[in-house]
Amino acid sequence: MQDVVVIGAGMAGLLAAAALARDGRTVTLLDRDLLPDVPQPRPGVPQGRQPHLLLHRGLSAVEDLLPGFRDELQAAGAVAVDTGDLAWWGPPGWAPRARQLEVLLASRPLVEHLVRRRVSALPGVRVVAAVRGAGLRRGEEGGPRWWVDTVEAGWADTPDGGPGDADGRHAWPADLVVDASGRASRLPVWLRALGLPAARVEEVDAHVGYATVRVRLPADALGAAGVVLLQQRGRGGGLALPAEGGWWTVTAVGAGALRPPRDLPGLRAYLAGLPDDALARVAAAGAVDGDVASHRQTGNRRHRYDRVRGWPDGLVAVGDALCAFDPVYGQGITVAALEAQALRAADARGDLTAPGGAARLLRECVRLGAVPWRIATGEDRALAGLPGPRSPVSALAGRWIGELTRMAAHGDTVAQAGLSRVYHLVAPPTSLFRPSLLVRGLRARLRGYGPPVPRPALLPVDEADR
Repeated sequence: MQDVVVIGAGMAGLLAAAALARDGRTVTLLDRDLLPDVPQPRPGVPQGRQPHLLLHRGLSAVEDLLPGFRDELQAAGAVAVDTGDLAWWGPPGWAPRARQLEVLLASRPLVEHLVRRRVSALPGVRVVAAVRGAGLRRGEEGGPRWWVDTVEAGWADTPDGGPGDADGRHAWPADLVVDASGRASRLPVWLRALGLPAARVEEVDAHVGYATVRVRLPADALGAAGVVLLQQRGRGGGLALPAEGGWWTVTAVGAGALRPPRDLPGLRAYLAGLPDDALARVAAAGAVDGDVASHRQTGNRRHRYDRVRGWPDGLVAVGDALCAFDPVYGQGITVAALEAQALRAADARGDLTAPGGAARLLRECVRLGAVPWRIATGEDRALAGLPGPRSPVSALAGRWIGELTRMAAHGDTVAQAGLSRVYHLVAPPTSLFRPSLLVRGLRARLRGYGPPVPRPALLPVDEADR
């Protein structure tokens, strides 16, 4: 395998390129945006101004692909946070403060900028901006396996490449094509043109929307590392998280008719109407920078390419092009990093272009995203009032997770840590059923849950009230 073409230079594409770059190979990243030389939002990442939390396992996976990235990100201003120090509220109450898992909080533009800079410096990697994938063709015998057709960004996706002259079109040879073009992937159209059967698409959309403002706060302004108010059916939620440069992102989240307003006065009123006014008070504690940034492309969508018969060799999909999650749960970059690790392992085995190798990798990528998919779609089904899982085992698991959440709200740090490890994908859901946790649950039922966790003091005035 000498020529790899990755469609999309976002996080999924960059991490895939990091996994595949090596001496003697050319990895070409194609992206429709003009990629900035400094950390700043870009049109191809519409959620780029929203808060980002790279889950603990995701940070470890990126560090594995790009050694030293953790230190580089922190040196650039990322804020190290123990997730146990977050003030976390759910329907049962506030979660206890206890040592859990460390993450680094930074803006999406900074994370992507640093990853792109590292990947661009790898051997054989070239990044081509302002072009858009316009088609995928099989190669002739004795030549490259695939040709990826591109046009200048902005051209219509028509058979003749759209308006303009022939200089705006280009064909890129590839032994392996990686589609990392996100939710806007054209792969279903290209597969149909190749005569392949359509892949089944699974979708759960609670019509979640969120709106964010940046607020300047001193480093010690809050008595917690961040604030999270979980949304629930019929009620909104939100979060406040620090990022580089002394900025905080304060975000309101809601589903359906409860999606937050796009203007600052409306957003302030929305935050004040949440079950707790913590976020409204954080937003009022510092100077607001810029306009409200809103985002509403949040449906969960999974293409079951792993079930397409006769899947062609040398073609894979990763990231949102394969499985897109509601971004509010912060799982997308982590799953993309795990898929990149799977790409690297398959490459080491020589399996990527071998007969059936691409199909095997797609099955592995779907498996890696299965738990996050269940988490995101389960939460969004509840928000939308859709029927839950029908199997008795799934229903029982849901009730047990609710019980653990209640135990945590009454001070059980072991239950809280177990839930956190599953959420950060460092432990499987089955770990929540270990005997020690079951015993703790039975004891709580028999002896009582104890007093609820008190509301944390977030601002100096809270301490004065005490």
